[in-house]
Amino acid sequence: MIGLAEVRAYIGTHTKDWQDEYQGSHREVEVTMILEGSGLFRHTDKEMQVEAGQVVLIPSGILHSFHAITPIRFGVLIFDRLPSQVEEWFHRLIVDGLPRIISLSRLDQDQYERLFREWLRVRSSILKEPLRLDLVWVELLLLFLNEHTHTDRQALSIAHIGDYIRQHLHEAIQVSSLADMAGLSNDGFRKRFSKVYGMTPKQYQQQCRLTEAKWLLSSSDKDMQAIANLVGFVQLHSFSLWFKRLENIPPSEWRNHQRLNHH
Repeated sequence: MIGLAEVRAYIGTHTKDWQDEYQGSHREVEVTMILEGSGLFRHTDKEMQVEAGQVVLIPSGILHSFHAITPIRFGVLIFDRLPSQVEEWFHRLIVDGLPRIISLSRLDQDQYERLFREWLRVRSSILKEPLRLDLVWVELLLLFLNEHTHTDRQALSIAHIGDYIRQHLHEAIQVSSLADMAGLSNDGFRKRFSKVYGMTPKQYQQQCRLTEAKWLLSSSDKDMQAIANLVGFVQLHSFSLWFKRLENIPPSEWRNHQRLNHH
């Protein structure tokens, strides 16, 4: 099966006057992200505006075309005859076998684009198993989309708040301020946030702080005080107690265990 698989990926850049000459279709499945700018996506008799941060999912055999409104840049992934367990991630994103437009928050858009560009960089080099590597990266990108897709504008609005929390781990959060940012009442915001993330905003912040603390402990040589400050603790003692309460081990010991286990 792997010998029959086909994968193409590239970044396409166009001026504001560019458009496909006609609606066409292809056997392959297509995943196109708008990296910059805005345009129109047309399929059969429908026309939808697309903009940076949105991903267009196009099943096999669908007549479609793209048209630029502003200068536009696409990250295009096209594949066919991939192993069923990989293609399954694409089909989970599709509804009724029709094209679908999904939106990513700004932070998730940046992460997807970095993954996509890194894949293009890696696959441009001389590889021993190019197709096998492509399959791994395609699955990774599809998994990312499944994890970070937001189905409506309210959910996307909440995802932007999630981005804000992740980017301001060193700050205390006020639910009232976050609710104002989302344009919701305090109760409405709490309910919506819980629906999207499965936890309260403060629980989410604590989870993100722990994830970041572990990343910094395992991947950097920053001292404990610097790490504590980066995740919102002025006092090193408070950071150590908080980390131990969640992980049952002080952060210094956790770091040592990580280093021992990776040598």
